[in-house]
Amino acid sequence: IKPAATSPAPGDETKSVPLPQGWRCYMSPEGCRYYVNTASKETTWERPSATYGTPVRPPAQRNSLPEVSYPPPPPFFLPLPLMSQRNLSHLSLTLEFVSQFFCIQINCVTFPLPSVTPDQPEQQLLKPNEWSYCDYFWTDKKDPQGTPSVGGFEVLLQKQLKGKQMQKEMAEFVRERIKIEDEYCKNLSKLSQSPLAAQEEGTLGEAWAQLKRSCHDEAEVHLKFSNKLQCEVEKPLLTFRDNFKKELKKYDHHIIDLRKQLASRYAGVEKARKALADRQKDLEVKTQQLDIKHMNKHEEDIKKARRKSTQAGDDLMHNVDLYNRAQSKWFEEMVTTSLELERLEVERVEMIRQNLRQYTTLRHETDMFNQSTVEPVDQLLQNVDPAKDRELWVQEHKTGELRPVDMDI
Repeated sequence: IKPAATSPAPGDETKSVPLPQGWRCYMSPEGCRYYVNTASKETTWERPSATYGTPVRPPAQRNSLPEVSYPPPPPFFLPLPLMSQRNLSHLSLTLEFVSQFFCIQINCVTFPLPSVTPDQPEQQLLKPNEWSYCDYFWTDKKDPQGTPSVGGFEVLLQKQLKGKQMQKEMAEFVRERIKIEDEYCKNLSKLSQSPLAAQEEGTLGEAWAQLKRSCHDEAEVHLKFSNKLQCEVEKPLLTFRDNFKKELKKYDHHIIDLRKQLASRYAGVEKARKALADRQKDLEVKTQQLDIKHMNKHEEDIKKARRKSTQAGDDLMHNVDLYNRAQSKWFEEMVTTSLELERLEVERVEMIRQNLRQYTTLRHETDMFNQSTVEPVDQLLQNVDPAKDRELWVQEHKTGELRPVDMDI
């Protein structure tokens, strides 16, 4: 239900007098006119005169974030000016009506529904075209049955916690790779010292000796690769994860405290509204019981009831103001925190990307160095000459050239 702008009814004594600049007239659900200052968002039941001052919005209601524009709270929940006794009953009924039909659950906290009027259009995105966290996580996430199951802010936190867990698992993956590299390094070093085929001679023996030396060089390369993985990839991942965890915990506790405070303020408004309704009912009962024979006594009772009703109305307005202040603070902190979570997520992804690129760079360097150690072996293998090896070996190990001949009779 949206309140619609209306003009004064025929016969109104102020019909010919225009409203001051910035003021609009609306009709409440009970058919009573009220007036809203579109600049300061002040509301009043009394028609403002041409000399009516423009009140200043309380500092707690102002926007403290320059980069975004906040939608103003609904008119029924703005700080209300002092009202006459005649209007307190209208206030109680209006707030009760709004509580029933103009409230929704947002992030597990009850809020008034934002109204849409010509002077207060539909809410706009705070950061259009950016798919920012601060625009899309205000309502509760619903289960398949349509029942709210988790608050929008908790959805953001769950994503960040999942990211933290993924980062931990990436660090564990890198740690396992380091273990593999260390073990591989030890095995290569051990293999390079093996006496197997150490007695091979000639050009083939030279190529075999170079191959064993290349195993030792490759072991050194993989040892360096393992050390760099630990210092330049695994350690930064773990350090960033620890800082990320602290930031998440801080934001989570801060928002939880603000939500508790806001829920408490809303409960105070409901309690004060009920108290005002009870006082109004008591005043109506006492007024109906007015008896001429006991006029003096009943008039005193009525005066007391009016004082209590007025006090209840003041308490209600005070609680509404406290609620609005808490709501404004919570709203600003929600926007600030969601933007901080967005920044942390960007930093996390960028940091992981850079570290994984460092991993691939180190791996490529290792492969290139390994290739360089294999190249001499490959060159020597290409130069292996069995004929030359046979010549050299024969020259070194020959026992004589005299062959046996047939016996002559």
